Amino acid sequence: MGVGGSFWDLLKPYARQEGPGYLHGRRVAVDLSFWIVSHSTAIRARSPHARRPHVRNTFFRTLSLFAKMGAFPVFVVDGEPSPLKSQARAARFFRGSGVDLPASSSAEAEGEASAPAPVKARNAIFTRCVKDCVELLENLGMPVLWAKGEAEALCAQLNNEGEVDACITSDSDAFLFGAKTVIKVMRSNCKEPFECYNIADIESGIGLKRKQMVAMALLIGSDHDLHGVPGFGVETALRFVRLFDEDQILDKLHEIGKGIYPFLEGFDKAHVDDLPSPSTKSPPVARSPHCSHCGHPGSKKNHSKTGCNYCLVDSLEFCMEKPAGFVCECPSCEKVRDLKAQKRHENWQIKVCKRLAAETNFPNEEIIRLYLCDDNFDTKESGDRKLEWTEPKVDDLVDLLAYMQNWEPSYVRQHMLPMLSTIYLRRMASSPCKSLLLCDQYEFHSIQRIKIKHGHPYYLVKWKRATGGILSGGASHRKPELDGESHAEVVVLDDDEEEEEEEATVNIESSDSLDEPDLPQVLRDDDQVFLLTDEDIQLVNAAFPNDARQFQEAQRLKDAKSRSRKSKLSLAESMLETPKGPRPSGVQLSIKEFYRSKKAAGDDAGKKPLVEGETSTSRAGTRKSPPVDLTKRIPKSLRRRLLFD
Repeated sequence: MGVGGSFWDLLKPYARQEGPGYLHGRRVAVDLSFWIVSHSTAIRARSPHARRPHVRNTFFRTLSLFAKMGAFPVFVVDGEPSPLKSQARAARFFRGSGVDLPASSSAEAEGEASAPAPVKARNAIFTRCVKDCVELLENLGMPVLWAKGEAEALCAQLNNEGEVDACITSDSDAFLFGAKTVIKVMRSNCKEPFECYNIADIESGIGLKRKQMVAMALLIGSDHDLHGVPGFGVETALRFVRLFDEDQILDKLHEIGKGIYPFLEGFDKAHVDDLPSPSTKSPPVARSPHCSHCGHPGSKKNHSKTGCNYCLVDSLEFCMEKPAGFVCECPSCEKVRDLKAQKRHENWQIKVCKRLAAETNFPNEEIIRLYLCDDNFDTKESGDRKLEWTEPKVDDLVDLLAYMQNWEPSYVRQHMLPMLSTIYLRRMASSPCKSLLLCDQYEFHSIQRIKIKHGHPYYLVKWKRATGGILSGGASHRKPELDGESHAEVVVLDDDEEEEEEEATVNIESSDSLDEPDLPQVLRDDDQVFLLTDEDIQLVNAAFPNDARQFQEAQRLKDAKSRSRKSKLSLAESMLETPKGPRPSGVQLSIKEFYRSKKAAGDDAGKKPLVEGETSTSRAGTRKSPPVDLTKRIPKSLRRRLLFD
């Protein structure tokens, strides 16, 4: 949730639409609770009997984020929630279930911050889900950090200190904790771009900075205070906090909470209760007389004698009648309107300040300290704060997912291959080594082509089996999977060298499953095994520059031939569709065209005009010259292409 009301709607006009390439090479802090809650709910809605959807979702999304988007994710886990949030969770739980909050669970009534039993039971289930995901992420080699309280608070701190480049969370209070870039909604397999919010865009758009957002949270409510101040919405709170700079907004709220009116000049202290009640009557202001006919300054009597300077006439007879809704723009009327607007604004300020002064414990110092704290790292759980991405423990992952998800080992290894190939390419880019193999079995063979996936280009890379092993059984005759096709069975290879390689077929979910990445293709050619994977272009160029250079040169030659062939084809089509026009002057004709033109000119000059009833056929007899086939000028191969295409 974050800040209450429709705070995200206020920020949405300043969101940037970014594609998958935005996260390439960037470090991102991920709120793990956000992933578990939101996407596990979506999976349960589609598959009510799904087994541990939080584990499945975390596995596939981490692979996509690391391998497909090229990001370096850092996962952050919630710590102990603050007493204020425990109260808010209990209130939200009972409000959603339609039951009144018992007095024994209210901290205001009993002085306790503990949540009721139903909330504790739900939190115990969620804690087990978090432990499952943390165990999975550690086996994947991802860094996992523990926060003292809110996970988005530590994500924002890492972003503010430059440890990461962005935060992935749906809580809008990440900006209140100091975040600079927040990615709200992101689907790794979605073609549509995701929303990315930058604090610089928000500051330049609506003029809100961190402390001003904290003040808005105090007014309209947040995760730590669900109600806020009665009568305050997003628009009212935004209008109020804009009256002060970021450095003085919180001090002014403290003054108003003590009953001091901060808007009067020339008074050291003016109490809110001493202020007059807001009146709806306008102050008496001297206004010059206006004509009742045209509405301009001057009386109707004067206009009948001397005319109107605004209408530019000499008498009232020619003066134009004022239309409906006429507003005079003279200086005196402008002054009156400004005074009325100023009075309404002052009345609104008095009303707002009296409403804030009537609130008990406003502003809440505990909430302010919580949002402005810059020490959210839990050293007891996480130990060292160093961010490191280590090698995944494939064997442990196979055992873990076989226990949690009942997946076959070959299925897990097959889906792990894009991540392992990304790690391999990064290692080759940093320190090239010819003896290094992918999964200790495959070596880089070639770049097949450029593939566009979700609007982003990738290299389709071909890997060759270095050990000379082959697929056994029916896999040797299986046709490789083509782009755009979906099969119920996929042939995979087991990576265990101690055991014999055997064919394994597993049932997989449909191609539109939530966040499931594309599978690598298995190819067999002349007793050799190949793999086809989608790899990042920049990463392949850095890892294998010579092969990439050769592929790019071949692509340029291929494109040049294609353009030349298309230009010839278009020229031939234009020759067939439109007759050949006269050549420009100064261009020498060929010998055939020269005699043809001379003969045509001589025939036309020597012909007699036709007599009435006479035709050209009757004059020439029954013999008729065959028509000239213009397509004979075109090569035979091109004529065949035009005929059949």
